Amino acid sequence: MITAQHTEADLDEAEVVAGFLAGDEACLEAAHRRWRPLVYALARRSLGDAKEAEDVTQLVFLAAWRGRAGFRPDRGTLSGWLVGITRRKIADALSARTRRNELVAAAGARMLLQPSDGGAGTEASINRVLLADELSRLPAPQRRVLNLAFYDDLTQTQIAEFTGWPLGTVKSHARRGLHRLASRLRESGAVEYAM
Repeated sequence: MITAQHTEADLDEAEVVAGFLAGDEACLEAAHRRWRPLVYALARRSLGDAKEAEDVTQLVFLAAWRGRAGFRPDRGTLSGWLVGITRRKIADALSARTRRNELVAAAGARMLLQPSDGGAGTEASINRVLLADELSRLPAPQRRVLNLAFYDDLTQTQIAEFTGWPLGTVKSHARRGLHRLASRLRESGAVEYAM
């Protein structure tokens, strides 16, 4: 533990690791300050995007803190363990990016292949605006879960890690939000485009 007599600079890696494993949040902060630049640099280099790299960095430290019982100091260093988590989170981010790109490409191809009948594009645009409006009317937790799922392409497990909410809570928010959206869209007559 970091005490008044010891500052973070006085701690060697073994003390930071011991405190981290014991659940000392000050040691988590010390680990974050020491190894965040390494984690961020790996993510930034692999992803090529500062915002995505920052998100991955947060996910890495969140996963490390929650999974700290799985770290075995006799098998390697904390920094090495963090690098392993970073590689997995980068792979997840790249997979999500690929899925998003494939969906965008498929949507673009579908729009190019559809016959142009003037009003259909306008109607689809109106329905997208309606969907965005209905999403904005959802309670904040449901809206947050659905936005992370739809626009950030996160799985429910990833959303639970990102938000810190239990997986069951995330699933409940997603289910209630989708039911509410479907009901509102049915009332408006736009459900065939949204669901």
